[in-house]
Amino acid sequence: MENVVLIIHLLLALGLIAVVLMQRSEGGGLGMGGGGGAGGVMSGRAAATALGKVTWILFAAFLVTSITLTIIAAQKSAGSSVIDRLGVPAPAETESSTPVVPSGDSLLPPAEGDNAPLTPRAD
Repeated sequence: MENVVLIIHLLLALGLIAVVLMQRSEGGGLGMGGGGGAGGVMSGRAAATALGKVTWILFAAFLVTSITLTIIAAQKSAGSSVIDRLGVPAPAETESSTPVVPSGDSLLPPAEGDNAPLTPRAD
């Protein structure tokens, strides 16, 4: 289902790009371009052309597929974390945070007068 909606979404995006590029520039942006006249910026509402209607229809369909893809993605990830989806085991919880030292080893430095190297004692 998700793949079908995604393919439709991509086709709508390409169609929307093509339709927008085919439209005639009327120069409404920042007052540049367009020659003024009766159909310019000062007129009330420009007549809706067939290309303009197709643009709005493609835009509405693009918006619907965008929302649909968002809902599908949210449903797929509900209740699971990224770690759960990767299958990585959670780190084991330890009861104490102190390191475990084998019984014969000493982590303390030698006494001041002791010149012996740091080796574990064999008791």
